[in-house]
Amino acid sequence: MLCSLTPERTDGFLPLEHYAAIGDGRSIALVGADGSIDWWSAPDLDSPPLFNRLHDAQGGRFSITPTEPFKIERRYRTNSNVLETDFITPNGRARVTESLNSGPGGRLPWCELARRIEGLSGLVEFEIVVAPICAQGELRKVDHPNTTIRYIGELATTFCHSDAVVISVDEDERTVARWRASEGASTCIALLVADHAPLAIPDLHSIDKRIELSDGEWRRWAEQLTYDGPFADDLIRCALSLKFLLFSKTGAIAAAATSGLPERFGGDKNYDYRYAWVRDAAYTIKALLRAGALAEATGAFGWLVRTISEDGPEPKVVYTLRGEDVPDEEIIEVPGYKGSTPVRVGNRARTQVQLSCYGDILETAALFARTGHVLDPTSSRLLTRLADQCMERWQQKDSGIWELEDEQHYTFSKVGCWLALSQAAELARDGHIHGDAERWHAESERIRAWIDENCWSERIGAYTFYAGTERLDAALLLTTRFGFEHDDRLLRTRAAVERELAVGPLVYRYSGASEEEGAFVACSCWLVEAYAFLGDAAQARDMLQTLLDALGNNFGILSEEIDPQTGAGLGNLPQGLSHLALLHAIFSIQENS
Repeated sequence: MLCSLTPERTDGFLPLEHYAAIGDGRSIALVGADGSIDWWSAPDLDSPPLFNRLHDAQGGRFSITPTEPFKIERRYRTNSNVLETDFITPNGRARVTESLNSGPGGRLPWCELARRIEGLSGLVEFEIVVAPICAQGELRKVDHPNTTIRYIGELATTFCHSDAVVISVDEDERTVARWRASEGASTCIALLVADHAPLAIPDLHSIDKRIELSDGEWRRWAEQLTYDGPFADDLIRCALSLKFLLFSKTGAIAAAATSGLPERFGGDKNYDYRYAWVRDAAYTIKALLRAGALAEATGAFGWLVRTISEDGPEPKVVYTLRGEDVPDEEIIEVPGYKGSTPVRVGNRARTQVQLSCYGDILETAALFARTGHVLDPTSSRLLTRLADQCMERWQQKDSGIWELEDEQHYTFSKVGCWLALSQAAELARDGHIHGDAERWHAESERIRAWIDENCWSERIGAYTFYAGTERLDAALLLTTRFGFEHDDRLLRTRAAVERELAVGPLVYRYSGASEEEGAFVACSCWLVEAYAFLGDAAQARDMLQTLLDALGNNFGILSEEIDPQTGAGLGNLPQGLSHLALLHAIFSIQENS
């Protein structure tokens, strides 16, 4: 997929939809369309950022930018996460190829951000700026041949370059250099980060070769995907984007790569998503299983089981990427993206209750078993415990899937509890877990009856956001996947959601959300699913094509939300829930056609 544009910053900021991503299984860098890496938390996804221009127009960056006006053409290589950008100026054309490299054995002992510059025609002069921030501690520089070594607190970073790259400024806080790309000429520059260990300094030729090695590894991974249906190219690109968020050190799945990006420009809903939500992990595992990425799905399921088993007594909504408690929310003193403050790290959801998590976990386990895999004794014991907990807790109020401070009897949470117990009963009947299948099944039917009695409004013809209201919740579109439809109630709910919450192919989360945020990408995908699972796969296919057009020119890197009026990306990115929802939408069309 080729993206062509002339990048322009407004008050120092690029549109969020003009960022691509590169990653290595533990960190992700966001590369702006003008050649500036404006975000990289290294060595890990949840480390403080080395570059933070997303939060501060004058902040840290690692940029490669022509010194004269230019436009770009940009693409990922086929079935790969290696990024290519052609810079086109009045005097020439040059290509920058970028990768967070892996080695022959997988993840390297250090982070290796490689950027190859090649002259294609004429002459293009580039300015190179390396300007990390000091969020990790005091910064100091050490001289070394053809490198600039910086120690930022306990972290060691190294900027590697050839003799042909001419350094004009070499200060503690930044390095500025120039290189002229003539036709046929090539150079490689790289930034290395030690993973809390001694930092090797490989030669540039080896770093450059690892760009191709990494490209081959991405291609091999993509080729193992088993999907064969409509929108196959979109599915592969989406799966590659989702794989960025699998934290290879533990198997956890991060919700997104960034923190503090706004759900509305100038608004205060600016959260840190560099943690592992149980809900998102479960949905991602299911998406990966359906796509044929068995190793990643099994690893992530194992992380989920271990983390919840070792925690207790009840599962949390969210964990760190190492399975620990998420830190308290803090405010970071930065200007914020386009003035959107406060910028937060940590997450307040750490203390919330989200009862639908029971359904997420039990349904994931059921899918794992149904596709021919085996639950180990630890997993079986955990699932039995969770089913019994769900029996005891389903009548509580909670914060719901959207993690709101207003605790209610959210309809989607009750459906999640119904799903948990119905799946537990099925697992027990098939011998995968021990427990009273009939008791679980009977309670699931009791929950269904409670939902129909307390969460249905005949006046508006829909299931409501929560008991006692007539507000709507787009998350209920997801329940069509769970087999909750009866008496055309989900069909009517879908129609109500479209009337009130949809703007073309884009859908807001719930009644009133349009006043405080953009349309939610995942909800837009769930509307496609609702058409597929309720018997209109042809309409779902048409809707998905329209939605893909509306997602903008980010060629596969999805943010959390989109402004329906302007098409601007909003919220953190790459956003796991957006990508996995798109995967499931594509699968729903294949499965129901």
